[in-house]
Amino acid sequence: MISQDTLIGYIEKAMPDARVTLKDRTGTMDHYQVHIISEAFEGKNLLDRQRFVYQALNEPMKDGRIHALEIKSQTPSEAAST
Repeated sequence: MISQDTLIGYIEKAMPDARVTLKDRTGTMDHYQVHIISEAFEGKNLLDRQRFVYQALNEPMKDGRIHALEIKSQTPSEAAST
């Protein structure tokens, strides 16, 4: 189990400019849907973006605090055009 604030903290440590929206998918605080908007995704394909997010969340993924994660990643320009 990981709090939303803690999860956001891990992401912001890796991507200080990140705008993060979280949704607890099951109410158990270990299945999350995350939407991240950051310049860090510029020039990266979808797989590289997901790897980057998983790297940022390596510790809570390894120790089981995050059981499932659905990721939506965008650059600011991509987010502005949707």
